[in-house]
Amino acid sequence: MKRRDFIVLLGGTAIAWPFVSRAQSRKTTPRIGVIWAAATAEESLYLNVLTDAFHGLGYFEGKNIELQHRFPAGQPERFRAFAQELVDNKVDIIIAATKAAKQATSTIPIVIVIDPDPVGNGLVASLAHPGGNVTGLSVMSADLSGKRLSLLKEAIPQLARVAVVLDPRDPYAQTAGIAYVEAAKAAGLSIRIFEVTQADGIEQAFSAIAAQGFDGAIVVGPTLFNLRAQVGASVLTHRVPTITANSDQASYGMLFTYGSDWRDYYRRAAGYVDKILKGARPGDLPVEQPTRFKLIINAKTAGALGLFIPPSLVSTADEVIE
Repeated sequence: MKRRDFIVLLGGTAIAWPFVSRAQSRKTTPRIGVIWAAATAEESLYLNVLTDAFHGLGYFEGKNIELQHRFPAGQPERFRAFAQELVDNKVDIIIAATKAAKQATSTIPIVIVIDPDPVGNGLVASLAHPGGNVTGLSVMSADLSGKRLSLLKEAIPQLARVAVVLDPRDPYAQTAGIAYVEAAKAAGLSIRIFEVTQADGIEQAFSAIAAQGFDGAIVVGPTLFNLRAQVGASVLTHRVPTITANSDQASYGMLFTYGSDWRDYYRRAAGYVDKILKGARPGDLPVEQPTRFKLIINAKTAGALGLFIPPSLVSTADEVIE
C-alpha cells in the first residue's frame, strides 16, 4: 500500500469512528443526547416509548446509561443550539429528529429518527451504506405525497384545489412541499403552499384556505406536530378536510392520516444505539425504511364535515376513529 493511501485510510478511520476509543479510554456511563422536535409535553409519548425500548435492551438511566434530552419546541435556532450543546458536552451518541446534529458534528455517531429523505438531505451517502457518522430510520414521507393526494381524492371526488400547510423554516417540510407540488401537477390538481411560523398563524391559514375555496389540505412537517390541537380546531371551524402523515394527529380533527408509525421509529432507534455501543460503526448500519404504512380514518371528523367515506377506503384502514 502506498504511504499516501495508508495515511488517508488511517485518517478516515479516525474521523468516521471515534466512539470506541473514546469510550474505552473514559470507562464511564455512555451519554446519549436526544434532540426532539417539539416541547416536553408534546414529546412525552415518544419519550416514554424510547425509555421503554432502552429498558427492554437492558439500559436504565442512572445505572448504565445517561440520557440528555433537549426540546427545541419547533424553533430552528434552538435545534442548532441544542445540537452544539450536546457536542460540547461530549455525548457518545446523538438521537436526532433534525439534521442540525449532522451540521454540528461529523464524528459523534448520530441516529436519525424521522427524516423523510436522508440521502437527498445530505445525511448519508446511501441507505444501504451510509458511510459516515449517521444512520437510523427514514420515514419516506416525501415519497408518499402522491399516495396521500390519491386518498384525499378518493374521499373527496370533487377534489381540484389542495392547500399545503407547513413551516418554511423546517427543511423537511420544504422537501415535502416540493414533492406535493410535483405530485399535484402529475394528478392534475391545483396546489398552493400556506406558510405558518407561529401558533396564531394556524387559524389565519385555515381561514384563508376556506375563504379561497380549497377542497382539502395537507399539514406537513414535525415542527407543526406540537400545534396539532390548534390545527384540529381550525380544521373543524373552517370545515377543511385535512390529511397528515403522523397517526398520532388523527384524533385531533384530521380527516385521516397516512404514514409511518413514529412510535415504532423511536422504539427502533434504541436498537441502533445498542448496536453502536457494542462497537458497530454507524456508516456500516443501513438506514431502515418503513415496511408498512398506517391509514387511520377519523369518522367523527368526516361526520362533522358532512363527508361520506367510501366503504372501499374504510376497509383498507388500520383504524377508524368513531
